[in-house]
Amino acid sequence: MAMSSLARRKSSLLLSKSLCNSSDAVKYSLSLTSFSRGFASGSGDDNDVVVIGGGPGGYVAAIKAAQLGLKTTCIEKRGALGGTCLNVGCIPSKALLHSSHMYHEALHSFANHGVKFPSVEVDLPAMMAQKDKAVTNLTRGIEGLFKKNKVNYVKGYGKFISPSEVSVDTLEGENTVVKGKNIIVATGSDVKSLPGITIDEKRIVSSTGALALSEIPKKLIVIGAGYIGLEMGSVWGRLGSEVTVVEFAADIVPTMDSEIRKQFQRTLEKQKMKFMLKTKVVSVDTSGNGVKLTLEPAAGGEQSTLEADVVLVSAGRTPFTSGLGLDKIGVETDKVGRIIVNERFSTNVQGVYAIGDVIPGPMLAHKAEEDGVACVEFIAGKEGHVDYDMVPGVVYTHPEVAYVGKTEEQVKALGVDYRVGKFPFLANSRAKAIDDAEGLVKILAEKESDKILGVHIMSPNAGELIHEAVLALQYGASSEDIARTCHAHPTMSEALKEAAMATYDKPIHI
Repeated sequence: MAMSSLARRKSSLLLSKSLCNSSDAVKYSLSLTSFSRGFASGSGDDNDVVVIGGGPGGYVAAIKAAQLGLKTTCIEKRGALGGTCLNVGCIPSKALLHSSHMYHEALHSFANHGVKFPSVEVDLPAMMAQKDKAVTNLTRGIEGLFKKNKVNYVKGYGKFISPSEVSVDTLEGENTVVKGKNIIVATGSDVKSLPGITIDEKRIVSSTGALALSEIPKKLIVIGAGYIGLEMGSVWGRLGSEVTVVEFAADIVPTMDSEIRKQFQRTLEKQKMKFMLKTKVVSVDTSGNGVKLTLEPAAGGEQSTLEADVVLVSAGRTPFTSGLGLDKIGVETDKVGRIIVNERFSTNVQGVYAIGDVIPGPMLAHKAEEDGVACVEFIAGKEGHVDYDMVPGVVYTHPEVAYVGKTEEQVKALGVDYRVGKFPFLANSRAKAIDDAEGLVKILAEKESDKILGVHIMSPNAGELIHEAVLALQYGASSEDIARTCHAHPTMSEALKEAAMATYDKPIHI
């Protein structure tokens, strides 16, 4: 007789306890178990909470603090709330990804569905205008939320003059001092530069410049095969650019499950994106009309050249902490500039906290939001919680790739016996009906208990489908729990149910 879900969970708990003498087992147990945090307070006057930075972490922290009855001020140097994510990151990139996908579909797929046009063309200014409109409306929306929740908003560059005082050079050219009992650093991250490469946002661009090109480059080189590089490469590739991705490492998106990663790369290659992996950029020449890169194998060897109209530098991001006066008040940072915090987001300086991209953990907007909520809950004397093992990652190409929990490589490294269940979207009725069936769902579960350890999805709208898996991991569900949950038909989410069936037993439709 099959073991019940409750019995499996009890078995999983016993397994974790019985392996406590092994360091690997302890890491495994901790990775699947949440931790609790206590209360931390600070001293000062005027505001209860001051937040430096108005990005996803900062503005969410400010709103939550105000909702908890704390007098709150948010300081933002950009003059527009939402940080990198809303202004020059997540939101404008998704706007362009959607617009470029619509164009690509109209050009290549609509005729298959009986929708035909005499011709299709790109109106790049209109596409950019739609993107800018979305950004403007959302930044104004956050300002409206500040007013609604009575958050004081100061536009300017803030830096510490003491653990309870922030000097702000305002955008109006004045200076003011904002005082607070508790101060949260939420200044986010900046583009990571590469030696010998100067970003001018014209021919050599960061993600910011890639979101605002005035014309479609004939040839685009992307340095870095992470989330941002692949997404922006997809945008311009769909619009007609010849895209080549140069990556120093052996693989694209190193945080991704290797099986999914390999299939994902094959899909992007079918979309005519070229990859040069294990390749190092030696030098950049901008003396001509275009840009010429000198390349060599990462391990050393014969050099080659590659030319393009535009080069996108997308080699990651680095914490933005310069000029904040952290050294002045003695806040500790690590060797890469991240602020060191405890499980309550408190730094070594009483009353000073940090969240989001400036502390260790995934550099993701939704992670920063969770940090912000938890941090102010601690400040307010409540309990907060963020489990970084439960933070989903999404690459918003087409198809999308989304994942949460452990990769198969991580599970193997932990020495845990496990099962794998897979289901291809080629066998999903909704995907076949809409003629968009590339991808699969892959589930990893502990063999004895059937507890889900990780879920990986490559499909259209995988970023939406993944949240059922996030919730399942959050509540310690088994693959059988998902398999025995009724899913509407026909939907893409049925592929997750079938993959769960394949994990603990057998799927129906393959």
